[in-house]
Amino acid sequence: MMQRILIIEDEVAIAELQKDYLELHGFSVDMSHSGGEGLDLALERAYDLIILDLQLPEIDGFELCRQIRRAKDVPILIVSAKKEEIDKIRGFGLGADDFITKPFSPNELVARSKAHLARYERFLGKNKALEEIRIRELTIDKASRRVYVHGKEVIFTAKEFDLLVYLAANPNRVFSKDDLFERIWGLESAGDIATVTVHIRRIREKIEADPSNPQFIETIWGAGYRFTV
Repeated sequence: MMQRILIIEDEVAIAELQKDYLELHGFSVDMSHSGGEGLDLALERAYDLIILDLQLPEIDGFELCRQIRRAKDVPILIVSAKKEEIDKIRGFGLGADDFITKPFSPNELVARSKAHLARYERFLGKNKALEEIRIRELTIDKASRRVYVHGKEVIFTAKEFDLLVYLAANPNRVFSKDDLFERIWGLESAGDIATVTVHIRRIREKIEADPSNPQFIETIWGAGYRFTV
């Protein structure tokens, strides 16, 4: 799955330069030109790395770094014209992972971004593999029981979430309605297997671009359902 980066930079030309270089190296990039909008995006969507300036309208980069770090465990790179050592120390103290001084080399920005992403993958990879499922534009965070489509959270009921996780954790296998009902609802549950069909339809409406032509959860006629990766 393509790694996603958020750039929070009020100078449009600089933000566009960063975006162009990062996209050339295979990253998906969103941009924001104000602290307020940048904070909303950082907290609402799932990003693998955040690049931010310090001198931003509405909310400055220091406060932005503080609030993002409180809520997210994601690499944060500060890119700023501020050169004083105290600013760097403050940035690191608020949770930034790196500090790049303007003017900067775009290739250096890409190299540092890759390095921090690789480091996070090394230290968090095992836990992520256990707690998170990522398939194309779909992200399932098992630890927090949250689902994201294109980085935007989609609300699931408890049973919808359990059913989605079970299918996604066992990709390319066909499960009958009986199998799924027994696994998710249990043999002693009231109701019947028709509830599986209802829940599959609701899940498709939430994760599929076209629920009538599903790309994730396929119907295998006469057999059941298969989650395709």
